[in-house]
Amino acid sequence: MDNRNEIRQFLASRRARITPGEAGLPNYGGSRRVPGLRREEVAMLARVSIDYYIRLERGNLSGVSESVLDSVARALQLDEAEHAHLFDLARAAAASPRPRRTPRKQQIRPSVQFALDAMTGAPAFVRNGRLDVLGTNRLGRALYSEMYTDPARPVNHARFTFLNPRSHDFYPDWNRAANDTVAILRTESGRDPYDRALSDLVGELSMRSEEFRTRWAAHNVRQHYTGLKHFHHPVVGDLHLMFDGLDLSADPGLSLLVYTAEPGSATEDALRLLASWAATLEQAEQAEQAEQSAQAEAVGQAGHPAQAGPAVRPVKAAAEPRAKAGGGTAKDQA
Repeated sequence: MDNRNEIRQFLASRRARITPGEAGLPNYGGSRRVPGLRREEVAMLARVSIDYYIRLERGNLSGVSESVLDSVARALQLDEAEHAHLFDLARAAAASPRPRRTPRKQQIRPSVQFALDAMTGAPAFVRNGRLDVLGTNRLGRALYSEMYTDPARPVNHARFTFLNPRSHDFYPDWNRAANDTVAILRTESGRDPYDRALSDLVGELSMRSEEFRTRWAAHNVRQHYTGLKHFHHPVVGDLHLMFDGLDLSADPGLSLLVYTAEPGSATEDALRLLASWAATLEQAEQAEQAEQSAQAEAVGQAGHPAQAGPAVRPVKAAAEPRAKAGGGTAKDQA
């Protein structure tokens, strides 16, 4: 990604959203040729010369001091995520240019997966900055069962949100989910502009989704560490979950996210039902695998194909249609 172009568009977009009145400047009326503040007004608020600010907005942040960046951030009324993004862009500008890194397969350490598996009452997963899901516990996979309908691995939140029609039912407030998804990717692009896999993902989504392309051009950024999320699961219905994210210090770039329900709430009951559904599915899959192994062993011993019995996959096939065809959820039918 072009660092100078990223800087130019980010600063210009932040300047355009602030009116003189919001900045505490007099508005003498009349038409303004640009939306928001003029460059000279930002320069005055940041206490730098107009020529110096023009240099910054043209994408040249190399060698700019932290105090100047802080002054520009205050003048543009940047929030915490935007302030951090500006500093990320400045660090990338100061670094020596280097080629885009070849994507390498990321994996979580076994101890991290063990920790995930130990969390039985809360959905949890590990993702990278590109929103690839690299590991999850049973309840996390059940929560995002719609996302796992895509055979591509690793599954990716952004691809699911913008390329899978199921996401519009899964996220009751799809616009918010879409905005947050793009803002997280934009934040990551400032932090690591040489991530080739991220560039490829942004290119793919830009080509295939106008909704993504429009949001990407807005240059909004967001930090994603805590909050409340709303889902509509096809089996258990509406879920209102709190989430907290933790960076894995031993695995730079990876974060652990855990969803929890308020004790005594309907969502807590729904999570218990989801856990039961997930356990039933897992048992059915294990039974099917055992049957397939037994059939393969029988073929090997007999030296000829054995008669194949019916596949054991009744639970998932039955659970989802009940929730949809009946107009309710599995919880309603329980």
